[in-house]
Amino acid sequence: MFAAAVAAAQPARCLPPFLPPPPRGRLVVIGAGKASAEMARVVEGHWARPLSGLVVTRYGYEVSCQRIEIATAAHPVPDENGLNAARRMLELVGGLTADDTVLCLISGGGSALLPLPLEGLPLADKQAINRALLASGATISEMNCVRRHLSAIKGGRLAAACYPARVVTLLISDVPGDHPVDIASGPTVADPTSCADALAIVERYGVVLPAAARRLLESGEGESVKPGDPRLANSSCHLIATPALALEAAAKLAREAGFAVFNLGDSLEGEARDMGKVMAGIVRNVALNQQPFPLPCILLSGGEATVTVRGDGRGGRNVEFLLSLGVALDGLAGVWAMAGDTDGVDGQEEIAGAVLTPDSLQRAWARGIRPRAALDANDAHGFFGALGDSVITGPTLTNVNDFRAILIGAAG
Repeated sequence: MFAAAVAAAQPARCLPPFLPPPPRGRLVVIGAGKASAEMARVVEGHWARPLSGLVVTRYGYEVSCQRIEIATAAHPVPDENGLNAARRMLELVGGLTADDTVLCLISGGGSALLPLPLEGLPLADKQAINRALLASGATISEMNCVRRHLSAIKGGRLAAACYPARVVTLLISDVPGDHPVDIASGPTVADPTSCADALAIVERYGVVLPAAARRLLESGEGESVKPGDPRLANSSCHLIATPALALEAAAKLAREAGFAVFNLGDSLEGEARDMGKVMAGIVRNVALNQQPFPLPCILLSGGEATVTVRGDGRGGRNVEFLLSLGVALDGLAGVWAMAGDTDGVDGQEEIAGAVLTPDSLQRAWARGIRPRAALDANDAHGFFGALGDSVITGPTLTNVNDFRAILIGAAG
């Protein structure tokens, strides 16, 4: 099911129908994200006319292209390579005409891969802010609001730099709600949020801002490009793959195998451990009372949980959800689960997720591993790794957020 979800969001399957018509002038391809290099390769394969461009992807996610340059940079904490790629991208789209078209390929991960700060804000400050936000428990929408207001390329600024050329943005969504402004912090779309909103977010989570960043937000100098800006009048966005699409592909496979499937939605958010507890309550009621769903069945969900890292573990929202679910179920018979990130990276680990079985806790205790202690330490990656139950895919070349499936077997 996880493989089916990932396959449904592959650029080769979903991108070609959205290619724009040939322009009178140039076609320039730009982009950022974990899927952007594969998206660029698909564009090259379906575009016979001249084109050029630059996209930046995460280390290890690069593919071979002939006409579009593929740059690589760090994710989730940005680095100098991402900074340089962002600068070059702005230079590349400068001086275009109304006869030209810019094809922008955006997927999740683009925020960290285009870390061009506003003037006066050093990259080291952006890196520190990113680390603090990642550990704070803020939602992806909240993190991206702060990023947009400290960036020289996000929040519509990249599209504004392309003016007067036509801009066509193709998006692979990794955010709950599929709002374009939140995918890679919306480099080519208008931003309705404000510096005041960004300040409220950092205050809410107790994120300490460097002095330069606080000045940009308090002065309003960090304001992004707003709805109605004439520089975005010739700009359009198209969602080509979404979490809902991926979940439906997984559901189809399960139905064909004879299971009843109940899709709880692609927008579940919150602390991963809290989501695990809530889901365990639902699972227990289904398993013991066949309410609200009959047995056997599969519960599907997506979205993006968060982890507030307080222990010395490695985090990872999918594995933390799964360990919390397992602790709450306490070895309930007949329940299996899998949770993973469709990009192949859960948190900052090169691990997609893990599998939970009815005997996971028993096997852990036999090895001297205390499940609750691992959960308290935010060390779910260590827990499942020790059991040999990690799911490692390598780069999937797409990104449609979290995938969670719980199989509840027949009574008895």
